[in-house]
Amino acid sequence: MEPDHVRASDADRDRVTDRLREALAEGRLTPQEHEERLDAVYRAKTLGDLVPITSDLPAPGPQGTDTANRTAGMTVASDEARRLAAGSQGRENIVAVFGGADRGGRWLVEPRTNVSVLFGGVALDFREAVLTQREIIVQCAVLFGGLEMTVPHGVRVINGTTAIFGGTSTRGTDAVTDPNAPTIRLTGACLFGGIEVKAKAAKKKKRSDQG
Repeated sequence: MEPDHVRASDADRDRVTDRLREALAEGRLTPQEHEERLDAVYRAKTLGDLVPITSDLPAPGPQGTDTANRTAGMTVASDEARRLAAGSQGRENIVAVFGGADRGGRWLVEPRTNVSVLFGGVALDFREAVLTQREIIVQCAVLFGGLEMTVPHGVRVINGTTAIFGGTSTRGTDAVTDPNAPTIRLTGACLFGGIEVKAKAAKKKKRSDQG
């Protein structure tokens, strides 16, 4: 029997849906195209039926490295992370008291990040961040203030915070089920304040004008 005529398994379909999700996060597919191709995946009966669905997308790297080590610009447990983490202390304290603090661009995320907010605000953008390990902890102490986090699509955020006259919104990032997905675990408390997590596509690099 020719390989293209072999019946597709659930694992085969999962691999294709993972690639489509990455393509959507990278901006290679529009949401409508992504939905249409997902429908084609679920209709596919053989391996041959699955091939055209990703034929115009670049091939992924070695098996497991795409979702485990890179998610739309964010790097996890890579050589770069190990090199940057060589002199780290294993944790970082980010404090905003009657003011603000932010992290963005290419920055190293320690295994544990402590965020303290008092009458202020903190913004953390993980879309181009380098994670020292696949799962990191963000310990929150938000009092009369706010913490805003932006993650790339495909990152799982687990909310373990306690809210008192406040709240934490993860906007569906806690619904990611990929076991290899980078994970951010939120702990701590939010009192008279708010924590908001949202997923966005990685920033597009500006091209220099050609003249």
